[in-house]
Amino acid sequence: MMHRVLFCCGINQNFMNATAEEAKQVWEATREMLQGIDGLPGVTILGIMDDDRIQVGPSLAAPWTFYIMADVQDYESIVEACNFFRTTPVGDGTYKLWKYCRVEARIGRELVVPE
Repeated sequence: MMHRVLFCCGINQNFMNATAEEAKQVWEATREMLQGIDGLPGVTILGIMDDDRIQVGPSLAAPWTFYIMADVQDYESIVEACNFFRTTPVGDGTYKLWKYCRVEARIGRELVVPE
């Protein structure tokens, strides 16, 4: 069964406190994380939306900083996508991406409006 998933991603205070070089490394890790999710078998990213121009500061809860909408084949692939936040190294790998941002997945189904 295909799941419609909204990955809600929030930047935290560690990113806000980062030096320019550290923030650049976080952006590079974020790109790697997104490519990892996009490369998972059974995952189709439908779009990514960013709130960064109308939200200032860390995302402690909703609203989030950015969102990834995807169709995902199974629950384990959703878990694997979230795991990229735990495993993607930032810079020299001392820290992982989850030091700087968080994710929560909302799982549902595509809404089909009857004619």
